[in-house]
Amino acid sequence: MERESMEFDVLIVGAGPAGLSAACRILQLAQESGDELTVCVVEKGSEVGAHILAGTVFEPSALNELFPNWKELGAPLNTPVTRDDIFVLKNEEKAIKVPNAFVPKNMHNDGNYIVSLGNVCRWLAEQAEGMGAEVYPGFAASEVLYNEDGSVRGILTGDMGVDEAGNPKDTYMPGMELLAKYTLFTEGCRGHLGKQLIEKFELDKDSDPQHYGIGIKELWDIDPAKHEPGLVVHTAGWPLDENGASGGSFLYHLENNQVYVGLITDLNYSNPHLSPFEEFQRLKTNKEIKKYLEGGKRISYGARAITKGGFNALPKMTFPGGLILGCDAGTLNFSKIKGSHTAMKTGMLGAETVFEAIKGGSTGGEDLVAYADKYKSSSVYKELYDSRNFGPAMHKFGSTIGGAVAFFEQNILRGSLPFTLHDTHHDYAQMKPASECKKITYPKPDNVLTFDRLSSVFISNTNHEEDQRCHLKLKDPELPIRDNLPMYDEPAQRYCPAGVYEVVENDDGSKKFQINSQNCVHCKTCDIKDPAQNITWVTPEGGGGPNYPNM
Repeated sequence: MERESMEFDVLIVGAGPAGLSAACRILQLAQESGDELTVCVVEKGSEVGAHILAGTVFEPSALNELFPNWKELGAPLNTPVTRDDIFVLKNEEKAIKVPNAFVPKNMHNDGNYIVSLGNVCRWLAEQAEGMGAEVYPGFAASEVLYNEDGSVRGILTGDMGVDEAGNPKDTYMPGMELLAKYTLFTEGCRGHLGKQLIEKFELDKDSDPQHYGIGIKELWDIDPAKHEPGLVVHTAGWPLDENGASGGSFLYHLENNQVYVGLITDLNYSNPHLSPFEEFQRLKTNKEIKKYLEGGKRISYGARAITKGGFNALPKMTFPGGLILGCDAGTLNFSKIKGSHTAMKTGMLGAETVFEAIKGGSTGGEDLVAYADKYKSSSVYKELYDSRNFGPAMHKFGSTIGGAVAFFEQNILRGSLPFTLHDTHHDYAQMKPASECKKITYPKPDNVLTFDRLSSVFISNTNHEEDQRCHLKLKDPELPIRDNLPMYDEPAQRYCPAGVYEVVENDDGSKKFQINSQNCVHCKTCDIKDPAQNITWVTPEGGGGPNYPNM
């Protein structure tokens, strides 16, 4: 099929913190030098910010560099952190507060803000458009396009209006070729094109396996008498440790009598009966969480995987014709539970590298190795290097000893140990047979503090056009029932936070694996955690998925 095409100097895939910071920085440099560059940002969400989900306690270091006058420009950073409380939870009733002196320094949030990252991205998009960027929400990048020499040429946006069988509907609109001298991939965690690029160019051949968590989050209106703007609460321990898993929770008081509450479950857990969604519901019954939520109202829900392998798991970020940046590469600093500032900084460094190449006469297609030098001399490299032992220590020794290692490095050494710990085990390979694991029975939701998946998906405003091709691809359609069900009691039924996967019984008593792709909140957990790596997440039609307000 012959398709329409558009050409740009720079193409950016994904309107998150990294991509939008890159767009802004390129155009700043162009304005300063009197050059004209064409910059396009393509975003699969229905609007900028629709698919953005994070905690979020926001460190403004990169924003201070990008827009020193961000306050005057109206950036939505309205709630400075006023206090940090950290608890070790033992059960529903017992919570032990960690004395401030024993908290690793990276967990302190002086100078940070509680924000909606979606709103920050909406604001960044306004700045980019004001400088001349073309931002196209509702268009999903479905395929990487290559030149004859193998370098990246751009992307193909997904066809619109195609039915489940692959036939054009009355609303059919073919995708377009978006071409550029350089393409920056900033899709966020487990970007489906980033995943392909890492494999094609062997970008991770010298890296540890990437590691992930699944973050599940709700936005609540709470009783004004219980609201403390700027309060940050983190917890470790219960309920996850009761079932042999690790991770931690957060509760952040933003403005307007609202709080964010969420749980991050590390995806290296071994018990296939575990459900991160149900563990999150249990968390809310602990007295230190419940005391804020009681009498309140849940108004939004979302879920998203996070990359948490850190420095040791970072791939090479350059390849012929482009860069992979931000959480698409895995630059989140898990010792801080923050990745927005590191994503923004890598986007800015990528922008400077691309601008210098084009300014120097490059017509595109080169492997921009100069980026590696910029990155290695940057603050983000030092930050991630100094935190490189945090994740492996947590995985090897658990949260107590792992936390002690973090405290020793950050508070005593003021740096890092003179050696590097590694975790070389893939998260998906940690699953044990169901027969070897404790069966977990979760309580029914009370619809006051705890809820079911479907009512949760409803308030995520998730929607996909009816009768479109399923975007959750099975390499072997028979494997879930043939292999995963007898071995692992098909864990997709539980690790998915949106009720996408079900095992249902046919009239003849046989069972089938049912995929309710309409429910998908684009968290990517299935692509990460399936023990057979049989599920591949590809982008659905642009504009589909969740529409997160103020998240």
